Order: sequence, then C-alpha cells, then structure tokens
Amino acid sequence: MGAMTGLPVVDCEDVAWFRDGAEMPSAARGAAATLARRIGLDGYRSSEVALAVSEAATNLQRHANDGALLLRVLRTPDRAGVEFLTIDSGPGIPDVEAALSDGVSSAGTLGIGLGAVARLADAFDIHSLPGRGTVVAAQFWARGAGAGPTGGAPSVASGLTRPISGETSCGDAWAVRVDDGGQEDPRSAASARGGSRSAPSPEPAVLVVLCDGLGHGPLAALASEAAVAAFRRSTARHPEGLLRDIHAALRGTRGGAVAVARIEPARGRVLYCGIGNVSGILLGPGSRNGLLSAPGIVGQQMRTLRTFELPWKPGGALVMHSDGLTERWKADDLPGLLRHTPAVLAGQLLREAGVRRDDAGIVVVKEAW
Repeated sequence: MGAMTGLPVVDCEDVAWFRDGAEMPSAARGAAATLARRIGLDGYRSSEVALAVSEAATNLQRHANDGALLLRVLRTPDRAGVEFLTIDSGPGIPDVEAALSDGVSSAGTLGIGLGAVARLADAFDIHSLPGRGTVVAAQFWARGAGAGPTGGAPSVASGLTRPISGETSCGDAWAVRVDDGGQEDPRSAASARGGSRSAPSPEPAVLVVLCDGLGHGPLAALASEAAVAAFRRSTARHPEGLLRDIHAALRGTRGGAVAVARIEPARGRVLYCGIGNVSGILLGPGSRNGLLSAPGIVGQQMRTLRTFELPWKPGGALVMHSDGLTERWKADDLPGLLRHTPAVLAGQLLREAGVRRDDAGIVVVKEAW
C-alpha cells in the first residue's frame, strides 16, 4: 500500500462467486462468516459481515435479474478485510437515496436492506441504472482500528475476474502496486530511450498489470498467476521493463496477453505497453481514448515493444480488460459512472460487456489523489 505517497492501494484476493439461486443467501452468508473469522475479525464483526452479505444476497434473489455476488479478501501490509460486490441486470433502483433510507420496503424493487448494509460497512458504494442493472460494493474491516486501512481514502484501483461458465479457476488476473519513486534503475532507463518512451518520473506512480492466460482453466490460471508474481517482484519501473520480466517468467507456461500501465499523477500522464488481446481505454469526462497493444504471446513470442503516452485528465479513469468483455460498451450509456469507486466502475462494465463463454478480467485505476 502506498499510504505515505498519497496513492492508497489495497490488494484483492478473490474467493468465490455466488450465482443467483435458492441456496445463494445461506451459502454466501456461511462463506462470509467463515472468511471473516479466518482473516482475524472478531466474532461480533464477523456476524455483522455475515448479516450484510445475507441481506445483499437476499435482495438479489428476490428482486434482481441474473444476480451474482462476489466475496473476497482485501489486504494491506498489516490488515485484512472482507469485501463483497453484487452485480445484477435489473430492474435497477429509481431512487437510490430513498432505497438507503430506513423503513423503505417495496416488493417490486431492489433496495430492501441496503440501508442496513451501508451502516454496517466501513466503505459502501452503489451505482444503479433503471432498466440496466445495479452494482453494490461494501468493505468490512476490524472495528476500532482508526480511519480505515488507507486513512479513509478509497483504493485508487480495483478489478474483477470471473471464470468461464463451468470452471472454478479463472485464466485472467490483475495486480496493482505503488512505485514510491526515486532513482531510475538502469534497465528501465535503457528501455525508455527514444520516441515517446520517456523515462519514468521520480515521483510516486501507480503500476498496474492485466494478464489473460492463453485458453482457460487451471493452466491458463497458472500463466496469469506467474505474470502477477513477476510483476510484484520486478524492480523495473517502466512498462517495457516489467513486460520483459513477465515474458521471462511465463516461459514454460501457456503464455498470455499482457498489458502494463504506469500512471504518473505528478506529470499528468499514462505510459502503456501491451502484447496480445488486452483492451486499454483511457476515460475522461466526455472522452475515450484507446490504447494499442502489439501482436504476440507473452512467454512465447514478443516482438519489439512500444510504449504509448497519453495525458491523464482530472476526473478520468484507466480501464484495462481481457476479451472476456466486448469492446462495445460506452461510458455515455452509464451516466454518473466516473463518480464511483473503481470496484463499482469495474462491476458495471463487467455487467455491461462481460461474456459467459470466456474468462473475464477487468481492472480500473481512478483518480483519488
């Protein structure tokens, strides 16, 4: 976590998706209670987590179309918490503020119990589009531990992975970390010479990777896990240097499509380098810019790398996703989305563009500094 840099980052460890069905509320509630106790939350807080998850899952079961709930662990260097997200395809909530108020109950709409969930959570966000769908995200940390794991600020990045129908392991993976800045390492300086591939700035920056392991299932998951591990241990600061380290780590695996980005708030720019079919989109208020990847398979054949540099606009977001999401989504069709947290933004795009016939992975970095 980059708390000292003002770029808070929380690591995510996905645990399980729960699909809509008669058993979903009880299954999700039991899993949430077990998970909360396992990471060290006390009995009372664990019961609150279980209650909130049960309320959210019951909402989906009773009132939503095609609902799903993701349960996962959040980690900082010294703390762990539980997060859940719910995603559905309608009917949506016409008045979110009213749905979060006490005493609101309508048998025909989603919203029962949301106020209770929001009060129990340390962080809560919801975005609902009538006729399209709703995404809810809630975080739960140990009580009485200060202003939260990142000083009260939301993580600047979050993402989601969802396995292809019929599989439990996902071949897509993502990770984010903070580069605290300082002197450039020689490899990154060499990789950044020439053209727009300017050397990384000495100020703090956010580094993010998305890997789509070739195919799907356990072998694809092994490739993406190797990519994330290489990304975390690499000392490179430039996307090209990171991609070279990931390429070396993926030899002997199936390989995959990989993109790496570096967001530099101080310089107001994004550096992006990708190989294979990963989509990169830089969203701004009223703007959308695509980021290109070169052909190839990381771990097998990787041609000359090219880094693209684009300005980072205030109020913007970087979205990176695998081809488990189509590219036909439009931010303009999702009014208000850029005002929400990265987790909710990622959830709405997964709902809008995700396909069931492939693994899906998406990561979002959004201005919070």
